[in-house]
Amino acid sequence: MIAITRKVSPSINQCELTYLERQLINPDIANSQHRNYEQALRVLGLEVISLPAEPDLPDSVFVEDIALVLDEIAILTRPGAISRRKEVESIASALKPYRELVYTQAPGILDGGDILVAGKTIFIGKSTRSNDEAIHQLKTIVDPYGYKIKVIEVNGCLHLKSAVSMAAEGTVILNPDWIEKGHFQGFRIIEVDKSEENAANALQIGSTVIYQPCFMRTAEKLIEAGLNLKMVDASELGKAEGALTCCSLIFHS
Repeated sequence: MIAITRKVSPSINQCELTYLERQLINPDIANSQHRNYEQALRVLGLEVISLPAEPDLPDSVFVEDIALVLDEIAILTRPGAISRRKEVESIASALKPYRELVYTQAPGILDGGDILVAGKTIFIGKSTRSNDEAIHQLKTIVDPYGYKIKVIEVNGCLHLKSAVSMAAEGTVILNPDWIEKGHFQGFRIIEVDKSEENAANALQIGSTVIYQPCFMRTAEKLIEAGLNLKMVDASELGKAEGALTCCSLIFHS
């Protein structure tokens, strides 16, 4: 498996914010945490392709938002934040050796953080960063490959994967205050602890779940459910409304 990552931009403190109040991000801590994240991926057997930082693109460490990489094709998004659209070119160049590329077109807007793939089902969050036009385009692109699209209204958080993420095959971590549980009938649902509203984002790599140590009450639930956790702190990038899944594009070569 391959993970594409990107170093933290030195302009990270000018990042886009929608739901959080701006806090000072310490670049040294952010960079250290990001290096630990990349190393965790390597330990789990992934080949990490670490792209250089983009000084003029504050949010560019969050590479997940720029593409959806399926086994058959890679779809470059048109990010909802105008300031992020220049990120697409370099991600397209990184993906070109591995996949055929297609692009989301205006007036569609789409962030990869609003996309959750579970087998042949693609859940798409309708949010401030992803609209109906892009969802229609995505459906047209993936339909020939047998994927089914399910649309979920997202409220109270930035992206779908702020509210739900995969923990294992057939298992999701979910915040029921931000999305309806009914969208995941047939899945085992592990709800976040009510004191940890941001705890629904985890990164599943095979039988391991990369998770943040700042959400220990929810972590205890995950451990009780039999999940194997590898703790990686991404709290500094959390000040930029980032999380674990945001910082990599993971796919089979």
